This record gives sequence, C-alpha cells and structure tokens, in this order.
Amino acid sequence: MTAIDRTIYRRVKRSYTTKELIEAYTPTEEERHFVETMTRSGQQQLNLMLWIKLFPCLGYFPGVDEIPTAIVIHVRKALSLPEEFFPVYDNQRTLYRHHQTVREYYQILPYGKEARRVAIRIILRAVRTMDNPADLINAAIDELVKQRYEMPAFSTLEYLVGRIRALVYGRIFRKVKTLISPETQQIFETLLDAQTPLHRSYFSLLKLTAQSPTLSHLKAWQDRLTWFLQLGSMELFVSDIPPALIKHFAAEARALDASELNDYTPAKRWTLLACLIKETQMGTRDDLIEMFLKRIASAHVKAKEALQRVREEQQKNTEQLLAVLTNLVETAMEDCDQDDATAGKHLREVLVKQGGHVELLQKCQTVTASLGDQYQPFMWQFYTSHRKALFQLVRSLPIHSATQDQSLMDALEYVLTQENRRSLTLSDTLDLSFASEAWQHLVIIKDEKRTQLARRHLEVCVFSAVASELKAGDLYVDGSERFADYRTQLLPWDTCQPMVSEYCQEIGIPSDASTFVTRLQGELRSVAEQVDTAFPSNKSVEITDKGEPVLKRLKATAIPASRIALQEALRQLMPDRSVLSVLWDTDQKVHWTRRFGPISGSDPKIANPEERYVTMSFAYGTNMGAAQLAKHMGGVITAHEITFTNHRHATLEKLDAAKADLINRYHQYDLPKKWGDENIAAADGTKLDLYENNLLSSYHIRYGSYGGIAYHVVSSLYIALYSHFLSCGMWEGNFLIDALIGNTSTIHPKIIHSDTQGQSTNIFALSYLLGIDLMPRIRHWKDLNFYHPSKQTVYQHIDSLFKDTIDWDLLEKHWTDLMQAALSVRAGKLQPSTLLRKLSHESRKNRLYQAFRELGRVIRTIFLLRYISDIPMREQITETTNIAERYNQFCQWIRFAAAGLLAENDPEEMQKQVRYTDIVANALMLQNVADLTEALEQLEQRGYPVKSEDVAHLSAYMTEHLQRFGDYTLKGQPASPETLAGNTGHS
Repeated sequence: MTAIDRTIYRRVKRSYTTKELIEAYTPTEEERHFVETMTRSGQQQLNLMLWIKLFPCLGYFPGVDEIPTAIVIHVRKALSLPEEFFPVYDNQRTLYRHHQTVREYYQILPYGKEARRVAIRIILRAVRTMDNPADLINAAIDELVKQRYEMPAFSTLEYLVGRIRALVYGRIFRKVKTLISPETQQIFETLLDAQTPLHRSYFSLLKLTAQSPTLSHLKAWQDRLTWFLQLGSMELFVSDIPPALIKHFAAEARALDASELNDYTPAKRWTLLACLIKETQMGTRDDLIEMFLKRIASAHVKAKEALQRVREEQQKNTEQLLAVLTNLVETAMEDCDQDDATAGKHLREVLVKQGGHVELLQKCQTVTASLGDQYQPFMWQFYTSHRKALFQLVRSLPIHSATQDQSLMDALEYVLTQENRRSLTLSDTLDLSFASEAWQHLVIIKDEKRTQLARRHLEVCVFSAVASELKAGDLYVDGSERFADYRTQLLPWDTCQPMVSEYCQEIGIPSDASTFVTRLQGELRSVAEQVDTAFPSNKSVEITDKGEPVLKRLKATAIPASRIALQEALRQLMPDRSVLSVLWDTDQKVHWTRRFGPISGSDPKIANPEERYVTMSFAYGTNMGAAQLAKHMGGVITAHEITFTNHRHATLEKLDAAKADLINRYHQYDLPKKWGDENIAAADGTKLDLYENNLLSSYHIRYGSYGGIAYHVVSSLYIALYSHFLSCGMWEGNFLIDALIGNTSTIHPKIIHSDTQGQSTNIFALSYLLGIDLMPRIRHWKDLNFYHPSKQTVYQHIDSLFKDTIDWDLLEKHWTDLMQAALSVRAGKLQPSTLLRKLSHESRKNRLYQAFRELGRVIRTIFLLRYISDIPMREQITETTNIAERYNQFCQWIRFAAAGLLAENDPEEMQKQVRYTDIVANALMLQNVADLTEALEQLEQRGYPVKSEDVAHLSAYMTEHLQRFGDYTLKGQPASPETLAGNTGHS
C-alpha cells in the first residue's frame, strides 16, 4: 500500500486559510454567469459552483459529504445565498449532469478505458527509470493531467502501479534466474552463508568502503577486485535490466543483511545480488583508479616540495661555487703574464683543492636544477615505494584511448614489459609526443653515438600521463563508471539536430553556427566599446602601467538606528523553540517526512514513522549521531532504531525530496521575497573535518587540515536549494550546474553568483549554453586574461587589459560539438559535473575541450568587462555571496556535535549527512520566517513604525531564540499551531 500523502494526488484539506479561500475558491464573473445560465435554482447554483471551484483544485469530484464546510460557506457568501443552503442532491441524475457540465466547461475527459490505457502506458515507461510506487503514481497523474483526463480514485492508480510493478519485476527476476547457471547460483548462496572464522558472510564484504590510498589499502583493494573478477561478469545477467533499476536493486540489496536476503524468493535474491555485484565491481575499479590518481598526485606534490627543500639546501653549495669561481678568476688574473700551461696548472690546482672537477660539476648540476621549476627528477624517490602495486593496478585495468592518438597507450604497453628491468637506461626509442618538454628532456638521453631512455624517469612520466589523461577523458576504463568513456553518453548528432532550433529559441541563442559566432563577436565588441567609452568617468577602477585593473573598495553604508531597533523589537517577540521541536512542528504542517520510507517503496512498517524520521534527521543533521541522541532521549528510542531507519528508509533522493517540500512551503511566504530575488542564488563551499583514513579525505592547503567540502547553492531568499559533498581536491564549480538541473523545488534561479572555485572558462561556457547567467566573485581576477574580439581592434582607454584574441573560426567549426554536449546534459544523458570534470584538465586531443575553452573565454571576458564597469552588479554579487557564506556559518551552528567532525567513511553516508543538515537548516528557516511574519504583524497592530527598507535587511538565520542542548522530547506543542498553516504574507 502506498500512502496517498507521499504522492501528488490532491485531496480535500481539513482546514483552509482565508488567503487560500480567496485565491482558489472565489467565483469569477465568468463562472457566475455560466452557473446562472445553467440553472436558476439557488440550491443548484451552489452545487454547480462548488464543483466548478473544486474540480481544478482536485482533478476529480469528491463525495458531496466530503466538501469542507469552510469552502461551502465561502462560496455561499460569494453567491449571496441563504445560510440554510448546503450541498445536497435529491436526484443522482442531477449530480451526474453537473459533473458532465463541469467536464465540458473545463474540456476534461472522464476516466475510462482510454485513460486507463494512457496510465498503463506511462507507468510501463516510467517503471524502467524509477522504482518507488509513489513516483510511478505521480508519473501517471502528470500524464493524465497533461492529456486532460479526470483523475480516477487513488485506489485505482495504486492498483495499476502495484500490478504493473509486480508484472515487470517478476518478468525481470524470472529472466535473470534462467540466465544464471547452477554454478553461479551456488556461488551466490555461498555469499550469504556465515563463514566460521569470520562469523559473518562474504556478503558483508560487498558493502565495504575504500580507505585512504596507502600501500596496504591499495593492495587490499586490488585483492578485492581480483576476488570480484573471480565471481565472473554480471553483464549477461543484467543486460536487459534498465540502468536505473540496476542501481535501485543494488541499493536495495546493500540496505539488507544476508538473513533478510535469504527471505526473498531465489529469483529476486539472485537478481539483487547480481546487480549489487555489478555495481560493486564498477565501484571497486573506480576506487582503484582514484587511489592511482592520488598516489601519482602525491608524488608530484612531494617532488615539488623536495625541489623547494633542495633550493634552500643549495644555498651553501651556491656560496662555495661562487667562491671557487672567484678564486679561479683571481688566479687567472695573477697568471695573466704566465704561459697557458702554467696558468692552466694553477687553475687545476684550485679545482683540486675545492674537491675536484667531478664533485664540483655535480654541485653545479644540482644547483642548476634547483634554479628552475623542473621538479620531475625528484619524483622517482616518492614513486618507487608503490611501484609494484601501481604496476599490478594498471595491469588489472582495461585502459583504452578515447582518441586516434595511441602514443601513450604504446608507451604504457612498453613500460609494462620492462617492469623487471634493472638497467638505468633503455636502448629503445618511443614516441613521447604525449609528454611535456620537461619530461622529454629528462627521459631522452642523447650522446654522440646513440639515443637512450632513462628507464626510471620514463616509468614516472608514462604513469603521470596516464593519470592526467584519465582525468581529462582521453583515456577510459572498461567496467568503470566514473572513468568510462563519457563520449558514449552524448546524444548522437542525428538525434540532436531536430531539437536544436526549439532549444536555442528557448535559451535565447542563435540556432546556426555562423549567427551564433557573429552574435557573440558583436556582444563582446559592444560591451568592450561601452566600457571603453565610459572609462574616463568610471572613478571606481584604474588601470596600472602593467595593464592590471585595480578596483577601489566600495564604501560601506552606515546601519540606520531604525533597523537595529526593529531587530531588537522582533527578538522580544520571537518564541523560544528547541531545534528538535521545530523539526516536529514543521513536519506536522508540511509533512516532509512522507518522503521517507523503505527502499522497496512500500509503506513503512515501523511504529510511529514520523517520530522516527524526525529524530533521525535531528541526530544526523546536528552531527550528534545515533548513540548520543539515544542517550539524551531517555530510552524513548535506541541507537539501533535510528541507524536502522537511516540505512533502510533514507536515500539521497528521499532527502532531496523532503528538503524540496520545506523549500516550497518557505517560498509561499511573502517575507523572503523582500530579502532577495528568487531568480538569484549563490554557491559556496565550507570545509568539514574527516578521518584521514578515508579515500575522499584530502589535505586542504587553505584550511591546513584533512577533510572534505560541503558545497551549497543558496537562494538570495536565504533558503538552501542544493548540497553536495566533495573531496578537497575537486573543483567546486563543476557541481554548480548539477545543482540547478537537479533542483526540484519551486525556486529556479537563473543568475548564479559564486567565489573563485565556482567558475572556470568551461563552467562559463556550459552555463551560457544552458541559459544560466554566471556572475562570480573571483579572487585575483585581475590576473585573468581579457580577449580581443579581433586583432585589428584597438581601444583608447582599456586596450592594455587585453592579452589575446578569440579564435572565432574554432568556435564556428566546433559549434555542433557544443550543442551536442548541451543537449545531452539537458536530456539527462550526461551529468554536467561529469562533463566539466573531464573538461577541467587541459587536453590537446579533445576538440570538445578546445571548443568549451574558447567559448568560456568569450563569456568570461564579457563578464569581467561588466564587472569593472558596473558598481551595482558588484554590490549584488558581494551581497549574495555573503548570504551563502552566512548559510555556511548557520550550518556550523547546527552541526554543533563532535566538534564538526564528520565521523563517516562511507561516501554515500557523507552525502546524506550534508543533506540532513540542510533539512534541519531549512526547517529552522521556515519556522523563523513564520515567526517573523507573525511578529511583524503584531508590531504593526501595536502601531510600531515598520519600514520596508528595515524589513529587507532581516534574516532567516536567527538563532538567539533556538535551543540546541538539553534533554530532548519530541511531541511538544508548538507555540503557535496556526503559524505555519496560516497567512504566509506580510503587507
């Protein structure tokens, strides 16, 4: 059974606010005229008008006795009918005639056989991409509404979904069962048997998470991959299962233990195991590649540090060599009257006295190396300890080139054949065009007789290039997910071509390459000319002799006394609340916990599920954890109950849906709209401390400790729209567009502000192609290049800003590549973060990288020109990014427990905990806005002079009245039960 409140099926509410009655149930003049022409009886006019007002709100006709009294009274007053009139029918035929009249009025078709076929068809299509019954019911409702059908009874939709889901899944399970051989069946059953020495099943090993990339962990994970490969490929078994369902079945299996899986039928049990093994095989490969990348990156970092140490250590050698040189010059000057033989003998004596020519030459070479930026010679010493493990790892991965250039793959195959060689040089020759000049100079040894390769440096060079091209997508790995060939996820151009015109019209960009380039070129030229013309009168910016723009700091405005007084007056009226009680109260009004439930999608089979979900959200959102919260609740709930609920009833998708419910209710209030613009949002990240023994944990230079990044996108209305947990090494802005595409709330920003980490040329380019206006606050922005629209263009005042020219021919040539990528992202075939992560690494081979970089240069130059000339825009950027930073501080206040340490090693649990904190934060903001709205109304009723400009500077991040600590109780009565359900406006 699926709870109706977990779907979008509309129901008659128990109570209605005055605002809701006025907006939704007040008859219009057209509706009055229609009803009067259809019937003269006052009773029948009331009946018909009620159906006319109820049907668009519900989509179906409720029972006459189910119509709320509040609606009846409101409609009756609007029609000026006597109070004794209530909805009633003496004849059922009149009721049916009224229903048909309303259908004709709204041009709605009754639910019948054709509507049932429509619902079945959309459910069959949806069941291949989603599993939750509530989601399937919602898909059917959306399609029925789109095709203007009357809604059937909820039980009808519930039956259809249950029946179709059972048929489709049963067919899948039976098909998989026929494909699995008896030997594989036995292997699956063995996985679920408890092993005597371990006292646990091998099934539990499938759910382990990767740790930090130490040598021991690297070897352990390689052994894990070997074990998985021995289980065999699961592709044959799951080839007919849609990818979305494979992930769902794997998640369902991961949430269970061995004994619970044994309770399933063999067909379902084996299907879930096959999906879990397939996903875990891919995940293990991905983890190994991440370990490989981190080991190579670590070698680069340590080599650079070694170079710096050598520079510092070579100070004494430098002084010695300068002394030798001075001595040589002085000796030569003294022997200027001597013959060459005598002078040479004296010079040789000086060299011998200082250590000899061999030692002095070595010191010269060391000093020379330390003077440049060539750190590559130092990498071997940091690579050699992991050499054997890295060779085994690379051999275990099916690596392929994504381009026609095979030079790196040829070099890799050659290096693998030389693993056991001990000689320092190799007499062979290789195409090293993939390597930088620094590497080539180090690897290739030339003398008068022959050319050789330095074996050690060659190994490090090739493995470094492999790591770089795996990141850039020029190499890919079969059987991987994060490092698969992302180009296969792009829609074919034949599929894209018919969509281009409509898409470009929607976004507002030209739909052909030539016009696209011409408009961009014209916009860049126009903005540059405007900035150049207005530059003499622009007193906020200067350009130095070096061509560097310098912006003058904007003066801060004084805070008026009325604003401080209003804030103090409001503090006196804000009721004291505990964080836990706020979560409970908001759920009573918004019902955001309806989004949680068993992964199977059925109704929760736990006692008091709402209480359990609220408690779980508080435990993880505040970082208190299950054990500590259970102690503070006096035995009302156990730690096991909290962790069980988190693992079995909460997924990332469910958490995002719960958060969206809170956002949508928040958005109904008028007060936040006085604080900002719903079309504007800001992105920012904040560091969370992690255990070092974690694959995602990295050392963050800026913060000076290990951890990860909680990345948030926050509306200028203060509410958090999106969060993601990142490793410190990831570029935050790569996930910015994921946030906008994945946002399911009613707030859809089009202008995005961020900090330096939220932008790059590629992010500017993709944002432009998706109709997003990226406006970041960039640190050291003056070091970025401005690009001329053409080589012939010269500006009178700002010409020194420009360092290069846009390659318009390149943009026009690769326009189809740009549109193909944008349409693939829009269609959901390719995650923006996946594309941007690949494009964030420079590639000479990737034409998509080159096209995105060039487009990004255009868009970023236009933005930078506007940034230096538009003071209001700079003020807006600063103000909105400050909101995101304040949200991070608000989250730190909420995550008060365990000193902010995220005590998790499971990547999915890390993602969930960040989202739990968002739910707590959004619930607190929702309650704050409700309380502020009520307090402002009280002040106005008392005659307090409330100024709109002072209200605009209030905030949803108030905490003085909130209680975080103490003994926690759940079902406390809210201070104002009507607040959240009441008026959401403030005049």
